[in-house]
Amino acid sequence: MALVVVGSVAYDGVETPHGAVDRMLGGAATYISLAASYFTPVKLVGVVGDDFASEDAALLASRDIELTGLERVPGGKTFFWSGVYSADMNDRTTLRTDLNVFADFNPQLPESYRSEPYLFLGNIQPALQRSVRAQMHRLRLAGGDTMNYWINDFRAELLETLKGWDFLLINDGEARLLSGQSNLRRAAAGIQAMGPRALVVKRGEYGAVLLRGGCHFMAPGYLLEEVFDPTGAGDCFAGGFMGYLAGRGVALDGAEVDFADLRRAVIYGSIMGSFCCERFGVDRFRTLTHAEIEARYQEFKSCTAF
Repeated sequence: MALVVVGSVAYDGVETPHGAVDRMLGGAATYISLAASYFTPVKLVGVVGDDFASEDAALLASRDIELTGLERVPGGKTFFWSGVYSADMNDRTTLRTDLNVFADFNPQLPESYRSEPYLFLGNIQPALQRSVRAQMHRLRLAGGDTMNYWINDFRAELLETLKGWDFLLINDGEARLLSGQSNLRRAAAGIQAMGPRALVVKRGEYGAVLLRGGCHFMAPGYLLEEVFDPTGAGDCFAGGFMGYLAGRGVALDGAEVDFADLRRAVIYGSIMGSFCCERFGVDRFRTLTHAEIEARYQEFKSCTAF
């Protein structure tokens, strides 16, 4: 069993107080897939141009990420984004966004992907997310994320899409915008009524909140000594969360779901997001080991037990 990940594969240019990188591997689907691959096999769906480097494809393939669904457009260029982070890295300014081949992205899943039980839909147009969901016929767990743009300008389309999701990962501002509720607990109840059985609210350096039914769990953020680059941290959280659940064979289609599994998934999400911030781009995943992940998990346990 594998996790299908759909979203952007890109190159990024990033400047932080620790330095600048003109061009590095990025994109939501890239980060999600790399983080999830430590817990379960991954099948990636995305689109790139002729400029997508063979060494970047080799990195993904080396992590048990299948690339049959990664479309290459002859003569095209890969999605490119660049930005500058503030001194405290809580804010960033976008300098350039070139959608390139991603502008016409219309994901069509290979037949070998369509019977997989797990699906994570990255931040793309809700109609495309719904189209991908419809192409799969044996799902046990499906969900993804969205953003303010889709909530504001494609609300009806997004609401239709959410009806087919088991979970949603968004930040607290997006949760309030989507639900129309300023109180987070009421916001969660409103969103769950839209379809997703579980909601994870990402709060950056302050951690995350998991809500399902009448239960909730609040996880702290991991305190790093230095944050080199927060690009992709939220996507790595998503990869850790979904990868852990897929690796455990968890589904949200019944009352028998162990809430402890969902809590642990949030912790592993936080762990993968924290590792992402330790280097520029995906560089931390070139050397990250399972032993390091488990050591940080045990550190989380010791710091939060009471």
